[in-house]
Amino acid sequence: MTDTAFERRADSINLSPVAAAKVKSLLEQEGRDDLSLRISVQPGGCSGLRYQLFFDERTLDGDSVTDFDGVSVVVDRMSVPYLNGAMIDFIDSIEKQGFTIDNPNATGSCACGDSFH
Repeated sequence: MTDTAFERRADSINLSPVAAAKVKSLLEQEGRDDLSLRISVQPGGCSGLRYQLFFDERTLDGDSVTDFDGVSVVVDRMSVPYLNGAMIDFIDSIEKQGFTIDNPNATGSCACGDSFH
């Protein structure tokens, strides 16, 4: 797949065409067309951020909703600043399968004595 037709935006969350197709297929398996993919951020984890991705039928006050090829991605207003420019992708390989998040806003990486639980 080439990224030439897909432009990464810095002012919102991004969902790759591969991830959008996977979300659509999961929703079709569920038989639901009323769900959105919600992503939220909480402090913690190795990069300073922990992510939650789940299907949600609700929209809350202040939510940012972005449409990607018929897939709605919802971000709560507290998480928006941490996710602007982030890319959600889907990887399906022998080693790994699942959604990944490439986030330019994540700070650093784990170092010994640097992690708090």
